[in-house]
Amino acid sequence: MANIHLHAGAYRQQIDARRLRQAAVKTLTHENIQDNTELTIAITGDDEIQALNRKHRGLDAPTDVLSFAETEAGAPFVAAPGEPAYLGDVVISFPRAAAQARAGGHPVASELTLLVIHGVLHLLGHDHAKAREKRKMWTAQADILRELGVQIKIAEA
Repeated sequence: MANIHLHAGAYRQQIDARRLRQAAVKTLTHENIQDNTELTIAITGDDEIQALNRKHRGLDAPTDVLSFAETEAGAPFVAAPGEPAYLGDVVISFPRAAAQARAGGHPVASELTLLVIHGVLHLLGHDHAKAREKRKMWTAQADILRELGVQIKIAEA
């Protein structure tokens, strides 16, 4: 069973916490992660995510989503007996999500769902730096969105 922590701060009234947790759990299930796992989703503003992007990626600009995995890509998730395996943190910029939703012509809730899925897939070792990896990740995202009943066109960026 997954334990999904959600921190939304100033954006608490603008999100559907149940839906975001459901997206994270569905992603874990899709990727056959059924052990006792835990992760955190934080919804923040552009200033906070820009500071994280600058510190951890050397990019001084806001971005839509950042993932901070607890283990290296491909490493097993190990926890003390009886304790959940902590997968890591997914940080999402609400203003970036809202702007992308407007540009894509879909609700911000759908964009946030996509970004949670995208972030959790990164926690699990997915990447999109190479064409083959990107196809695999985009297919997984589309499958999970379909399972959740979310209709959204995934940008090819």
